[in-house]
Amino acid sequence: MDQVEELEQAILAQANRLASEYRERAERSRDNILREAGERLHLREEREVLLAKAKAERAYRRRVQANELQLRKEMDHLRWNLVEEVRGRLAERMQAMVQERQEAYRTLLQRLLAKGVAAIERDALVAEVSKRDLTWLQPIWQEFSAAVAAGKQVELAALPIETLGGIRIRSEDNRIRVDNTFEGRLERLGRRLHQIIIERLLPEGG
Repeated sequence: MDQVEELEQAILAQANRLASEYRERAERSRDNILREAGERLHLREEREVLLAKAKAERAYRRRVQANELQLRKEMDHLRWNLVEEVRGRLAERMQAMVQERQEAYRTLLQRLLAKGVAAIERDALVAEVSKRDLTWLQPIWQEFSAAVAAGKQVELAALPIETLGGIRIRSEDNRIRVDNTFEGRLERLGRRLHQIIIERLLPEGG
């Protein structure tokens, strides 16, 4: 073998070694790229899973909150209806008591009169009642009022007032007034009455 052939063989051998070296380097680079790509893909998948979970959690919380708000609205509506129904029944009972003119109503009216008279530090007072009560009270007023208003002069107003029942007491100059009608007492006791009704009807949801 002459020198030219030896040189060619050396060049070919060197080329094979370089080719093998570059091939191995390329394979290592490919493996690194595939590994890094796999890791990035895995991280991306994990991130997307976490984002999807967070999104699903937010959507779930929104649904829960919406359901809670709807339930609270329905409960408020139920409570309101129950309270209004009970208040309506109270008015019905008062109306029935007034219409029947039972002794219990007369006693109640005298009590309300006594409280109104005691609350006003005037000797001359005026009592006002409904048209229905005015009819039966006028003939017996002196006896009726004297029993609970000793020491004071209580005149029964000739003009009736709009009320289901009860009595309103005022001074002659109308500067002091005690409203012991059904509506007046209902308004004063409204908050407490509402609380009592809720406690009785919905003891766990008041």
